[in-house]
Amino acid sequence: MIYVQHLLGIGHLQRSAYLATELVREDFEVQLVSGGLPQQFPLDEAIQLRQLPPVYSPDGSFTRLLDANGNHIDSHWQDGRKQQLLEFFVSFAPQVLITETFPFGRRMMRFELIPLLEAAKSSTRCLQVIASIRDIIQPKTKPGREQEICELIDQFYDHVLVHGDEKIARLVDSFNLAEHIDDKVAYSGYICPNNPVLPSAQDGIDEVLVSAGGSVTGFQILKTAIEARPLCRLKHLKWRILVSHSISDSLFEELQQLATEGIRVERNRPDFSELVKRASLSISQAGYNTITDILNSDTEAVVIPYAEADELEQTTRAQKLQDIGRVIMLRQAELNATALADAIDRTSGLHTSFTVNLAGATNSANLISQWLLDASNQN
Repeated sequence: MIYVQHLLGIGHLQRSAYLATELVREDFEVQLVSGGLPQQFPLDEAIQLRQLPPVYSPDGSFTRLLDANGNHIDSHWQDGRKQQLLEFFVSFAPQVLITETFPFGRRMMRFELIPLLEAAKSSTRCLQVIASIRDIIQPKTKPGREQEICELIDQFYDHVLVHGDEKIARLVDSFNLAEHIDDKVAYSGYICPNNPVLPSAQDGIDEVLVSAGGSVTGFQILKTAIEARPLCRLKHLKWRILVSHSISDSLFEELQQLATEGIRVERNRPDFSELVKRASLSISQAGYNTITDILNSDTEAVVIPYAEADELEQTTRAQKLQDIGRVIMLRQAELNATALADAIDRTSGLHTSFTVNLAGATNSANLISQWLLDASNQN
């Protein structure tokens, strides 16, 4: 099996790694192909990680691609990377090909993914091609884009695996033409960590846990949380501020200087999932992995969804969870200390016992195994 994904953040690698680990447990041999900047993330030793020449987008618009040195990529660079990806496919000869996000996103990677899909279609060994997507996708606004996605699904894909719970969100909530491909869509549930790292005995108990991404917006959320503490009902608790490693040392030091007694400022930790479970309140953005950690706990939560560059994925996810009473959403444009303190005060009594499917990795592995068995029996 080959699992291809183009990293634009560590969160994508986490979800891919959790699923790949479950596939290994199902006795699959898995190669995980990464096309983004190399990330430090523990992988099961049975998973082979293949690193393509890295590419990344310098901003949230995803309209430009740069190489590892910050240079714009050209057609020659694209051809080289496409050939390397095709060589991986030929040498490994997988029975299953999984693409992360594409064709619902990553359109700029068509230069290598369309040839890969064509190779899979012409292969006699590759029996299943699967699109792996999150619970919510970024809505398409350009005319014809959704139709183009459907045509690619019709032409190349056997299944669309949605890593979410349809009790919370269905594909049609963020993709208008979902009914056209409904016969290929399956919901796995949310993907959670396989083997979470445990904090030390007392760390995180009855704290307010504040986290955010490494952008300017993320820094502003952390700073505003410190300012909101004396204004809210939880000012008597200890607060733990987790700072992304992407935030500069100078800004990290600024947060430390702003912190008063009872506030601890530190860099992100690998035991985040368990700290969420121990906390009295979580304050965060609304990315897939963070929301999954919240859903895997009974912790009250305030979420400030990332909303720059017309990004709607996190806002849609946060709105869905607010509608069922699981979180309080504060829009990024409304963020200030007073508004955040008010949001914190409104978390009392949230529906934190809401039951949600969190077995996404195991369910995905089972579905893929069954699909492959069915396809093998038909041949």
